[in-house]
Amino acid sequence: MSSSSNPNNEPAAASVSASANIKPYKIAVPEAALTRLRAKLAQATLPQPTRFSDDPKYGARREDIARLVRVWRDEYDWRAAEADLNARMPQFETTVAVEGHEDALRVHFVHRRSGRDGAVPLLFVHGWPGSFLEVSKILPLLAAGGKDDEPTFDVVAPSLPNYGFSQGTSNPGFGLPQYAEVMHKLMLQLGYDKYVTQGGDWGFFITRAMGILYPKHVLASHINIILTQPPTPTTAPILWLQHTLGQLTAGERAGLARTAWFRAEGHGYAGIQSTKPHTPGFALADSPVALLAWVYEKLRDWTDDYAWTDHEVLTWVGVYLFSDAGPDASLRIYYETKHPPSSASGLGSGLGAAVYGWVGGVPLGVSSFPKDVIALPISWGRMLGPVVFESRHTEGGHFPAYEKPELLVSDLKKMFGKSGIGAKLPF
Repeated sequence: MSSSSNPNNEPAAASVSASANIKPYKIAVPEAALTRLRAKLAQATLPQPTRFSDDPKYGARREDIARLVRVWRDEYDWRAAEADLNARMPQFETTVAVEGHEDALRVHFVHRRSGRDGAVPLLFVHGWPGSFLEVSKILPLLAAGGKDDEPTFDVVAPSLPNYGFSQGTSNPGFGLPQYAEVMHKLMLQLGYDKYVTQGGDWGFFITRAMGILYPKHVLASHINIILTQPPTPTTAPILWLQHTLGQLTAGERAGLARTAWFRAEGHGYAGIQSTKPHTPGFALADSPVALLAWVYEKLRDWTDDYAWTDHEVLTWVGVYLFSDAGPDASLRIYYETKHPPSSASGLGSGLGAAVYGWVGGVPLGVSSFPKDVIALPISWGRMLGPVVFESRHTEGGHFPAYEKPELLVSDLKKMFGKSGIGAKLPF
């Protein structure tokens, strides 16, 4: 995708950057890309119908994909979505040097300052199949002030390299250390020497890696998914005993059942993307319908009955379709994390395992949502670091910033408020 500077974008101008390298950005998909999309949708071939074509156990429902293709072809207006995103989200781009990789990797990001003194710099990191769009609903809520003791946030939400409107990487071995390096250097460019982080999905892994690599800069971290090994008699004897004896709440048992279902029936995509990402990449790069089905299945299965509109789905998928690196590039993070280079100065293979364990230098906040794909007992989060905040919700799924923005924002404001860890932070 091509983009252009946007010096007259008023929301963007409100977020003044600390580096001259940072330029305003607006989304501007070339007309040729839209023409190509229309031509491909006009010639789309769907699988032949069967009696079970709409059984979700088999994957994306044919009925849903046929409807979405029709709306995409005949009704949906990308230009309207593009204008809306440009108006609502102050966007920028910069370049970051990545050791052993690009000397000037172009990074797209959203940056909105609260305009209040003492605002908390918050790095929001998305995952797959998400994007910077996930921050759109919480952005105004985090920047807005309420009570005098309620924190506000300067929010930074990048498109990860190989995603959205950031540049694709060109060399193998771009894994967790490199994603963490890019995110950290971006925050430094913006003048945030010390900051806090929020993440789920790959955002969990990347922000955890940042806490390990840059503990003097990452002052606290909030996660909305718990990923760790089950407790053992040596790692967490009380949690192990509770788990072994079945001393769990009904919600915790339901979460473990949800987790078991996902690992048995919903995790096949990860096995493919972490071993042979280029093979499905051909389908995603060439066929907008293949991309739609591959992503839509997750949007449906990973949320708590969120009422996706067709236009929401198509905008979400459009960010992948029109991404600078192409939708196939987004799969490679799975392979690179599973196959870290052996010569990564000790940061590759060890870092991937370390994020699942104790990170003692960074205070941790944990929010759990029952319909996430991995829904472990919230108490297991205490094996990940010094927990200063916990919140177990009764609704919500894998994309809480988008599904349940008020709940996630409330958690962040409680965690970083003066009655929480905020009193100890230098902001």
